Amino acid sequence: MTRKDIHPIQDKLVERSQKEKILGQRGSVFWLCGLSGSGKSTLAIDLENRLSEDEIFSIVLDGDNLRSGLNQDLGFSDDDRRENIRRTTELAKILCQSGVLVIVSCITPLQEFRDSTKKSIGTDDYKEIYVKASFSECKKRDVKGLYAKAADSSVSAFTGSTSSFEEPISPDLILDTEKETLTHSSATLYSYVRKSLSFS
Repeated sequence: MTRKDIHPIQDKLVERSQKEKILGQRGSVFWLCGLSGSGKSTLAIDLENRLSEDEIFSIVLDGDNLRSGLNQDLGFSDDDRRENIRRTTELAKILCQSGVLVIVSCITPLQEFRDSTKKSIGTDDYKEIYVKASFSECKKRDVKGLYAKAADSSVSAFTGSTSSFEEPISPDLILDTEKETLTHSSATLYSYVRKSLSFS
C-alpha cells in the first residue's frame, strides 16, 4: 500500500462544533514544556483536578505515560524525540478537535519541535506554557533520580546535559517554578486556562 491507498474520513465524522456543544466546552491544547523536574507533571495534575471540580473535561498527556505505552518503542536521540513529539501532537490534535481540553506535559526540548507542534495544532488551539527552572535547580530537586543517574552516566542523552534544551522563544505563559512557589504557579496556570476558554 502507498499513501494513495489511504482514505481519511474526517469529512464524514460529526463536526467539531457539535462535539463541543455536547461537552459544553471548546477544545484547546495547553502544552507544558521544560526540563525534567521543573514541575510540569505536578502542575498538569493539579490543573486537571481543578478543572474537574469545575466540571470541565480535560485529559493529561504526560511524557512518561506516553513513553510507557504509545511511544515505548522510541529512544532519546533527536530523531526519536522528534517522533515522540509528532505522535503526541497528533493525539492532542485529535482530542482537541473532539472538544477536549488537552493538557500536555512533555519536555519538548527543541524550538523546532514546538514550532511544528504549534503549526500542526493551530495557533487558535495551541497555548505554549514554559515551566521554567534552571538545570542546577532541577538537579537539586532530582525528583525522579534521573540527574544522579546522568551524573554517573547511567542515563544517556539527558536533556540539559548531554542533550540540548532550547528555551522557548515566545511562550504564551512562563511559570518560573524556581522563583515562585508551586501553589502560586498552579494558581497562575489555572487562572490563565480559565481566561483562555470561551466558556469561562
